[in-house]
Amino acid sequence: AIVMDLHGLDHYGHLFQYPGFQYLSSFGKRGDSPTEMLSMENFRLQNHGVWTLDANKSELTRLDFSSSGDSLLRDEAVTLDEDILRPLDFAIYNDSLFIIPDYSGENRLCRVSCNGKLIDKIGIIPTIDEKALKNARPALAQAWRSFLDYNPNNGILAVVTQLGEVLEVYNLKDSTHVVRIGEHGEPEFKVSDGYGIPTGIMGFSDVQVTDSAIYTVFHGTSFKEIARQSGRLPDGGKYIYVFSLKGEPLCKYVLDHYIYGIWVDEATKTIIATDVNNDEPILKFNFG
Repeated sequence: AIVMDLHGLDHYGHLFQYPGFQYLSSFGKRGDSPTEMLSMENFRLQNHGVWTLDANKSELTRLDFSSSGDSLLRDEAVTLDEDILRPLDFAIYNDSLFIIPDYSGENRLCRVSCNGKLIDKIGIIPTIDEKALKNARPALAQAWRSFLDYNPNNGILAVVTQLGEVLEVYNLKDSTHVVRIGEHGEPEFKVSDGYGIPTGIMGFSDVQVTDSAIYTVFHGTSFKEIARQSGRLPDGGKYIYVFSLKGEPLCKYVLDHYIYGIWVDEATKTIIATDVNNDEPILKFNFG
């Protein structure tokens, strides 16, 4: 199991045994040398290795497991094209292609080669705000910052917004695209000095596409309430929304903890989650 530690003093990632969560080793050393990281936005598993994204260096790094399996060793680093604006998440499509959100506002997603070169861009931000589309695309793209996950077994790419309540489902096998907007609507923001400033709610913070469904973590807390409580609110969301692979709502779980990230094991009907408010941040929920 891998757990990210975004505020750690020395490393951004830690490796644990699963399911017991005994600590094994750390990786992603903090620092500004060529082999160190300035940030870690996410990681993805592929072919018994791990890819990480450093937005501040605009770099993807591959790490391979040691022969003993108890540590990760840096294998290669890929610098992303300058045309890819501050990548904040990524998905692995296949051995030769990454998918990265487009924060220029021109399109929705970038397709990037394994050597970091921009191949093309696809889709558009599915907003009804024609004024922002015309005059404030970079700010609009910031407000529509999204998390994504791709499952190569079914060809489903799910994209969820950090603000508002929008789920997009791309079926990359038949090229269909579904947009599901919940009761809180699309991301709300105002433009200030060219930047998008959030004014609505905190939306989703994680998404996982399994072989049979899409699982998301949802917050639903307004920025007015966050400001009013002045740091007293727990950080995270207490809802897990489950959708079909076509974006249809299936069920909603209300949790007794506030969480950020999840990993779903449908075989054992368990969800492993992270609670950043707790000194013991790894939680396990049973469902179904």
